[in-house]
Amino acid sequence: MIALAVYGAAGAVFAVPFALRGAGAIDPAARGGTWGFRVLTVPGVVALWPLMLVKWVRAGARERS
Repeated sequence: MIALAVYGAAGAVFAVPFALRGAGAIDPAARGGTWGFRVLTVPGVVALWPLMLVKWVRAGARERS
């Protein structure tokens, strides 16, 4: 149960910067997304934060290449 709480807390912390910057880095269509869109994506990002982190890192590596 503690592991689930830690996972959820890490996801919640990760979701804030991801909603502000990461979604646009992964998907160009999300760059123009409204605040409503960003708020709606937060629960999914909290649940899938390790996957979103990997995608964000890969998108950043592509931009630098």
